[in-house]
Amino acid sequence: QVQLVESGGGLVQAGGSLRLSCAASTTIFRFNAVAWIRRAPGRQRELVADITSGGNTNYPDSVKGRFTISRDNAKNTVYLQMNSLKPEDTAVYYCHAETGYTFYWGQGIRVTVSS
Repeated sequence: QVQLVESGGGLVQAGGSLRLSCAASTTIFRFNAVAWIRRAPGRQRELVADITSGGNTNYPDSVKGRFTISRDNAKNTVYLQMNSLKPEDTAVYYCHAETGYTFYWGQGIRVTVSS
């Protein structure tokens, strides 16, 4: 069973930075893409960033220029560097990986940005 384990969340002041990590229990070459998805209270899930096996990345306008997704194939880990954080970035952040046949979720990690 594939496991995705997130780490790096916490409480930060507005304008600060955090780096989230998603460590996979298998080689990340198995995944067509790995994404970070967040869920804020009272709001729908939102794609924050994704990265394909070829290294292509995608961001919504809400985080473009502030967030950067990257991957370390040797460590089977995908990162999300979050800079210039805003209170509206407060959410539970989930790692999501898909192979084309199935998909996997991490347990989620909380990020709280205080104003």
